[in-house]
Amino acid sequence: MSSKRASSRLQALINHIQCSYSAPTNPDTLDKPIVLKKRAAVLICVFEGGDGSLRVILTKRSSSLSTHSGEVALPGGKREEGDADDVQTALREAKEEIGLDPSLVSVITVLQPWHTRYGVTIVPVLGVLSDKDAFSPILNSAEVEEIFDVPLEMFLKNDNRRAEEREWMEEKYLLHYFDYEVGNKKYVIWAITASILIGTATLLLQRFPDFLEQRPTIWGGMTEGDKLMLQNISNSK
Repeated sequence: MSSKRASSRLQALINHIQCSYSAPTNPDTLDKPIVLKKRAAVLICVFEGGDGSLRVILTKRSSSLSTHSGEVALPGGKREEGDADDVQTALREAKEEIGLDPSLVSVITVLQPWHTRYGVTIVPVLGVLSDKDAFSPILNSAEVEEIFDVPLEMFLKNDNRRAEEREWMEEKYLLHYFDYEVGNKKYVIWAITASILIGTATLLLQRFPDFLEQRPTIWGGMTEGDKLMLQNISNSK
């Protein structure tokens, strides 16, 4: 862990999440060996920007990859047999992809697993980077082309957001796209990555999105603990 401590605001947020968030029960249970091959973990690494806002680290995948090439993603990847749990998977992958030393990250909790229509379970691991200056990115060019960060609050706003109605298994849902531009670079955060970040922003910033999310049922990502927290947010307004 970095010697630099989190600000009082960020530390208060960490304490609040640790006390009020209900992590999924037995997130590391693997019923069948095949599940291991279809299980992945991603690191939601947040830090406090210069203006005091919470920001999250994202990557742009290599254009040479066979799947999801060139897309924006959270650092992470498939769980390997040597990984003790989903936390280790997320931290290992982040180090392999962008050179993020696990000692710089304080893991807050493991969020509810998400599921794709292709049978892949994605486990988000929420962590805090207290000392952003201590992190010097080293990109694995075979997997990652770029690294950047965005304000977490953008995933609760209508600004730079668009959505398309889709249907799968007779269920209609919305696919969200968030456009982000910095310098001369333009990025699009969409699909399940966008939805994971909408949920994360809702929990961390304790606010509802300014829009209807309407995610597909198969994605999941919402626990009874989440619902209770959101209800508390609603009651406090």
